[in-house]
Amino acid sequence: MAGFEFIETTVTESIAVIELNRSRQLNALNRKMVHEIITAMERFDGEEDVRVIVLTGKGRSFSAGADIEEMTNDDPISLELLNQFADWDRFALIKKPIIGAVKGFVFGGGFELALCCDLLIAASGTEFSFPEVGLGVMPGAGGTQRVTKLVGRTKALEWLWTGERISAEIALKHGMINKIVAPELLMEQTMTFANRLAKQPPLSLRLIKDSVNKAVDYPLYEGMQYERKNFYLLFASQDQKEGMRAFAEKRKPDYQGK
Repeated sequence: MAGFEFIETTVTESIAVIELNRSRQLNALNRKMVHEIITAMERFDGEEDVRVIVLTGKGRSFSAGADIEEMTNDDPISLELLNQFADWDRFALIKKPIIGAVKGFVFGGGFELALCCDLLIAASGTEFSFPEVGLGVMPGAGGTQRVTKLVGRTKALEWLWTGERISAEIALKHGMINKIVAPELLMEQTMTFANRLAKQPPLSLRLIKDSVNKAVDYPLYEGMQYERKNFYLLFASQDQKEGMRAFAEKRKPDYQGK
C-alpha cells in the first residue's frame, strides 16, 4: 500500500502489518501519521484477502507519544475546528482483529494507540506511561477511558495523576497486555499468533469482537441479547455450514469468510 509518509505497510499470507516509521523521533505521533494509520487500517478492513491487522513500530520503540511541538501553539478554538480526534474515533469501527506488537517506550498518545488494539504482545523491557500530567495536560484520545475500563478507577487515577512508568510485567498483571516475549522474538511470535487467528472463521472473529466490545459498556442482560443476535446471524454464513460439516467429517475446515 503506497502513498504514506510516516508508516509502512505489508501483507503476508492474509496478515497486514502497519509499521510506524518515524524511528528517529521514537515514532512520535503527529496528526498526519495518525491519519495514515487509520486510513491504512480501514483499507485493510475492507480487503477480503486480509484477515488480521498487526500494528508495530520501527526502531527501538513503539511510540514515545504525541509530537509535542505540533501542539505547542494550539488553543481551544483551533483544536475544536481541527477536530483531530475524529480520526481516533475511527479505530473503534475496525471490524477485523488488531494485534499490537510493542516494545521500548509506549507513552502518551503511543499508549492510547496501543490501547486501540484488541490484543497486545510486548517485548520484555517495554514501558507504558501517560506522562501528559507533567506537561499540564491530560490524555485526550481515549486514554483515561480505555485504561480505566481495563484496570479500574483507582489504579487508573494513580497512573494518570503521577505519570508513573508501568513495566510490561505490571501491565500483564493488570490485564493491559496479553503476553511478554523476548525482544528478538516479538514479531515472530506476533505473526505466529496472527496466523493462528487468520485460520479461524473471519465472520466469527468479527462478531465475537463486536459482542465483546458491547460487553464493556452494556449491562449483562442487554449484552446477552446482543450476543444472541450475533450467534443467530452466524447460522446464515457458509463458514458455519463448513465448520460443522468439517467437524462431522473429521477434517480441517476451509473458511472463506462468507
